[in-house]
Amino acid sequence: MNRVAIITAVAGALAGASALVAPGASAQDAEKPYTVMDGNKVDKGTYNGYRRYDNACLRCHGPDGAGSSYAPALVDSLKRMSQDDFNNTVINGRQNVSTAQQNVMPAFGNNEDVATYIDDIYSYLKARSDGVLGRGRPERLPADKDPKANS
Repeated sequence: MNRVAIITAVAGALAGASALVAPGASAQDAEKPYTVMDGNKVDKGTYNGYRRYDNACLRCHGPDGAGSSYAPALVDSLKRMSQDDFNNTVINGRQNVSTAQQNVMPAFGNNEDVATYIDDIYSYLKARSDGVLGRGRPERLPADKDPKANS
């Protein structure tokens, strides 16, 4: 491949990537797994993540991922946990046993409502963890303003 073809391919890839970024968003925003506008309007995946979290995770981890006396605050955990580590913990579970306590995260790998939508759940919790999405039920962005509506 010659130099002109490589430059053209890279420019095309960059142009395509920038098309996925909402107007006025930075390149760093493009790497986020969520879209949040006006503090509480979210893309379809993040909205679905809220719904799935509410159904499967809230009992232990509390409303909005804020934690409970039974399980840790996921909004804090995701400040230092990668998505791969999150996925692994949710799918395979985890057991932390010490002399003071015993914490058990059950495996959700066989729960289709969790495993199938794990990226959506992560997006919702990551938006909460990053501080761009407040507590409570978010609104879904209209399709014409949702950069992920057709994906």
